[in-house]
Amino acid sequence: MSVLYLLDACVLIDANRDYYPIERVPEFWDWMLEMGRLGRIKIPLEFYEEVIFPRPQKDKEDPLVEWLKTYNETLVLDEEASVELVARVTEQGYASDLTDEEVVKMGRDPFLVAYALVDIQERSVVTTENSRPSRRRANRKLPDVCNDFNVRCINTFTLIQELDFRTGWRATEL
Repeated sequence: MSVLYLLDACVLIDANRDYYPIERVPEFWDWMLEMGRLGRIKIPLEFYEEVIFPRPQKDKEDPLVEWLKTYNETLVLDEEASVELVARVTEQGYASDLTDEEVVKMGRDPFLVAYALVDIQERSVVTTENSRPSRRRANRKLPDVCNDFNVRCINTFTLIQELDFRTGWRATEL
């Protein structure tokens, strides 16, 4: 079986904003859809919702939101998080006595690790967060929490290399 790459919301948000805007690099988004159809990448529902419902309404439509709404059946992981695994990740990866404010700050990250824990040999977390091992409690970063649970955690560029994303553009002689 192939590795299933579980996407943090920031992977899609940062890709669209910084590297592969939907309007400028549609090949990237077509490739993401194909990888979703093949079952190679999925975004858990909790992270899909982070993109769809994150911020106050803007005057203009967000192309990423529209793209995700259009292709949600292809991209959203079709399973529910294990309550037990989410609790374990929260307690052992962050802290067992988080305040309400810390829980809000931590967000949904424990869900992503919990989905990966279902099969650590065949699942990897993909995030744009960077390791910050000195951070504690709700300030911990996904790569560090994944490391605590022996869950493989990679960034977008490693994902692209492993799944061999390419564009068809070629320079022509002038």
